[in-house]
Amino acid sequence: MGYKVGPKGQIVIDKKIRDKLGIQPGWQAVQLLVDDHVEITFLPPEHDRSLAGSLAPFIERSLPSSKALREAREAAWSEQSKRKVEPG
Repeated sequence: MGYKVGPKGQIVIDKKIRDKLGIQPGWQAVQLLVDDHVEITFLPPEHDRSLAGSLAPFIERSLPSSKALREAREAAWSEQSKRKVEPG
């Protein structure tokens, strides 16, 4: 379908095209003259939402068992007790 160029040089991007490309209000339209036609690339605006927690699904959160903690503590105490203490 063809559209007329408006008095300010504006044109309408067909809704089917906007939907297929996901173009939303506020996006930047970058225009490039190539030979005898115009190529338009659409860029979404920078987001302003927080990215906090966006990696949470990719982080494995497993806490050591109380038995593992107890064994680690005992091993550390055992190792420390083997060290010779020099008088100050």
